[in-house]
Amino acid sequence: MGHPFHGGPDPLPLDPLTAPAPGYGKAALCDVIPAAVAAFGIPGMPATGLDLAPADRVCVFLVDGLGWELIGRHPEEAPYLNSLLPSSLGGTGRPLTAGFPATTATSLASIGTGLPPGAHGLAGYTTLNPGTGELMNQLRWQPWTSPSAWQPYPTVFQLAEAAGIATCQVSSPTFQQTPLTKVALSGGVFHGRLTGEERMDLAADRLGAADRTLVYTYYSELDAMGHRHGVDSDAWRGQLMMVDRLAQQLAEQLPPRAVLYVTADHGMIDIPFDEDSRIDFDEDWELRAGVAVLGGEGRARHVYAVPGAAADVHAVWSEVLGERMWVATRAEAVAAGWFGPDPEPRVLGRIGDVVAAACDDIAITATRTEPGESRMTGLHGSMTPVEQLVPLLEVRS
Repeated sequence: MGHPFHGGPDPLPLDPLTAPAPGYGKAALCDVIPAAVAAFGIPGMPATGLDLAPADRVCVFLVDGLGWELIGRHPEEAPYLNSLLPSSLGGTGRPLTAGFPATTATSLASIGTGLPPGAHGLAGYTTLNPGTGELMNQLRWQPWTSPSAWQPYPTVFQLAEAAGIATCQVSSPTFQQTPLTKVALSGGVFHGRLTGEERMDLAADRLGAADRTLVYTYYSELDAMGHRHGVDSDAWRGQLMMVDRLAQQLAEQLPPRAVLYVTADHGMIDIPFDEDSRIDFDEDWELRAGVAVLGGEGRARHVYAVPGAAADVHAVWSEVLGERMWVATRAEAVAAGWFGPDPEPRVLGRIGDVVAAACDDIAITATRTEPGESRMTGLHGSMTPVEQLVPLLEVRS
């Protein structure tokens, strides 16, 4: 009795150990700021195996949704970014890995704490709060929970500020008071500016304001356009042209002894709106059987089973989806290093009993419980190159 979406009576499920796990500790987002400020000798800064040349003034410009492969596909829209590709990852011309899941809340926490998801604990777009049994949206921080209890580590910005480094964030005023900013990006001074151009000018100004500085700035509109219209849309390409101009605007204003890193939290892939590409969990009795709560997002699902049903849920998800997704038990995902080395006990319960990460052009949607997300054209979250690989472009003054 096959399922209409799997490819035959005896599929061979993908082995979770073959998924390209992120390069935590040497080439992942969590390594960027610890490596960039290593020469400052900041006490408590997480260790990293990533080696970047020192600079007195460090600026990190994070563009939401600016995947490595997406830059390379658009040399005409992003000539400046393409010219910087050889500089990536310390001049190796290689990309970083975002981390798993490749999603904004997880990635911002990784870059802001210098820790992998298994340590900082923001292990997905939505994850179960083991203390309450509720699904916690870590981007919107709903339902509210104590930020310092959920993510107890100091940020790299707090550590830098405590060590006497002039530290700030330059972003949209919308984000100044959010719990995600509190747990991932607090420390130093937050400067709210509405337009990308204002942010670039102010970031350059703050970078030169002291002998040793750490400045973080952020642009979200590229990601928003990709979700709404897809990365194959003219609207998205227009935003990429804007990002290209902003990066060059900032680079051309660098003060002496400075370095600019342009990076991203994830890439993006367009998923067709057909029933072979988008499987609706809310309408699929087979996938729903034994599932208490569905978390994560379309391409990176945390599946929480009713007590005693975890093995059955894993068996069904593996049978139905195993040719197109890496379907792992919690123990398998942890052993494969998806969330980093040795996730902490407080984080383990947030990870699904089953974790399903898309390998193919597929999404597990939930049209009734996640209507907004289900309407999105561009998606991300998994470990495929277009989602997982992000730039670490470098410009020095």
